[in-house]
Amino acid sequence: MVGESLVPFGHWLQNRTFALAIADSGWAYPFVQATHFSGISLWLGTNFAVDVSLLGFGNKRQSPAQLSDALFVWNWLGFGMTVLGGFLLFSVSAETFVLNPAFLVKLSLLIPAALITHIVIQCKIHAWDRALDTPAAAKRAGALELFLWFCVATAAVLIPYGPLVY
Repeated sequence: MVGESLVPFGHWLQNRTFALAIADSGWAYPFVQATHFSGISLWLGTNFAVDVSLLGFGNKRQSPAQLSDALFVWNWLGFGMTVLGGFLLFSVSAETFVLNPAFLVKLSLLIPAALITHIVIQCKIHAWDRALDTPAAAKRAGALELFLWFCVATAAVLIPYGPLVY
């Protein structure tokens, strides 16, 4: 099993000074969790707005590319907050997380699929914007990204129950 091979890394990580400090503090863990959730809200909110725009819904005065440009900095700020907060939360109980099937599914969806899909959309959105109508490929990409984010969120919600699911 993949998770079992990561147990030594998880043990090492959760015994780092910063991870122990977060775990032992009465305020640090909730602060890091709030940072992670705020980042998720910002990151996914901006992704959702662009994807919905690609599907033809939302503000008609702005093209999907214009919306993407307007949200670009906020999108990547949210991404940075999400990654930093997520890594710090992971580090506190890394040995447990690497054995959690729901956590492993979340990462397997998040890293290669959702993130790559998001980057492809950001790279291609200006070319799609030059067409008279939003191309079918753009609509499929937006729908796929929305579906992947739904799957990632579902896996994340199942993390507390992960050890029970085999």
